[in-house]
Amino acid sequence: MSDHWKILNDKILSLDEAIIKTRSWKSKGDKIVFTNGCFDILHLGHVTYLTKAASLGTKLIVALNTDKSVKLLNKAPNRPIHNQVDRQLVVAGLGCVDGVILFNESTPIHCIESILPDVLVKGGDYDAKEENPENPKFIVGSTLIKKSGGAVITIDLVPGHSTTAILGK
Repeated sequence: MSDHWKILNDKILSLDEAIIKTRSWKSKGDKIVFTNGCFDILHLGHVTYLTKAASLGTKLIVALNTDKSVKLLNKAPNRPIHNQVDRQLVVAGLGCVDGVILFNESTPIHCIESILPDVLVKGGDYDAKEENPENPKFIVGSTLIKKSGGAVITIDLVPGHSTTAILGK
């Protein structure tokens, strides 16, 4: 296996492996950033978002919805387009990403509780100040991260660049 494949595969983590890695990183003074999503058809909006998220710390963990989890979100009957293994490899291939984990539930709360990142990031369609968990703009895990002294940040979306728009074409 080439060094590049090893680097790529080393970024694909189970939750337990991510917990161990993030603890090690934190002990060395790294600032852990966490985000999540489907990242079904990787596009400019995703790459911009993940690069900006990574710049908020020193290590970026991305939690991907499993295929089952994408179905729970009711995005569209044909989603996800790419299976979870393919999506995981594509996201891990980005230089700004340090680890990729999968979550099977409708939200990544268990991952967030387990990793306890320094920074929790979501897209601009969410609101970092929203405190009502019933509001669709509420960021899952934000209450916990704020209570633990971390930051919750949103990043503006790139206009005209979404998986839904691409599929609409």
